[in-house]
Amino acid sequence: MERRWRPPRPLDVDATLRAHRHGAADPAYRRAPDGSVWRASFTPDGPGTIAVAADAGEVVARAWGPGAPWLLDGFPASLGALDDPASLPIDTPAMARLAARARGLRIGRSDRVWEALVPVIMEQKVVVTEALRAWRYLLLRYGEPAPGPVELRVPPPRERWREITEAHWHRSGLEPVRMRIIRNASAVDVETKADKLTVLRGIGEWTAALTRARALGDADAVPVGDYHLPSMVGYTLIGEAVDDAGMLELLAPYAGHRYRVIRMCELYGRAAPRRGPRLAPKDYRDF
Repeated sequence: MERRWRPPRPLDVDATLRAHRHGAADPAYRRAPDGSVWRASFTPDGPGTIAVAADAGEVVARAWGPGAPWLLDGFPASLGALDDPASLPIDTPAMARLAARARGLRIGRSDRVWEALVPVIMEQKVVVTEALRAWRYLLLRYGEPAPGPVELRVPPPRERWREITEAHWHRSGLEPVRMRIIRNASAVDVETKADKLTVLRGIGEWTAALTRARALGDADAVPVGDYHLPSMVGYTLIGEAVDDAGMLELLAPYAGHRYRVIRMCELYGRAAPRRGPRLAPKDYRDF
């Protein structure tokens, strides 16, 4: 199945969809040499694969599997068709430079809350490489092969996550705390409750904000409590590190677009100078 869509303004397909990629070896995501982006998802209609590519001012999407019609119906929204960056204030030279580089970036929505929530839970308070390793291991073990011509894995549906054995949780490298958070959340249909995730045990504002940003296209979500984001935002906008309070102060003039500015800083901004060794990943498989 195929669908074409002409975006009303310049669009960077890769930058927009990259928010859904969990590491270079994500089994559910691939960027092909021709620039097309391939994603596998478990939709309300079942598993599906979608490939998206720019083509002479249009975006063409092809899809496979029972979820293909659902994926094609929502693919413009996944690329920011409902996003409006026009009202972002360009009020400083630093913001002007950032906005020029991010001209094609949009905040899209996947409309798959569970698939956005699980990898964010995995990233709680750990080195990112640990979370990426766990995501890859569990998708290869419990995800089904994606329909279509490219070798991908479909993230397991919510009910399937409750079937993961403790042995495989352990082999993934996840420690018991995050395992329990995911298990507990899997007992709730979160698809219509993205604005109430913090009532679930172990899910705070950081987790809820990133989930809303990716699943619902919330361009104003702010993941307070992140280890790296405040310094990255600070160095990009004013040339110095700040804490969470300082980040919120810097983002205040951009209310309605605060996650957009964070995403712009992540993709095109300045990282804080490294002043010590990297945090070493913990391998809980050895415990």
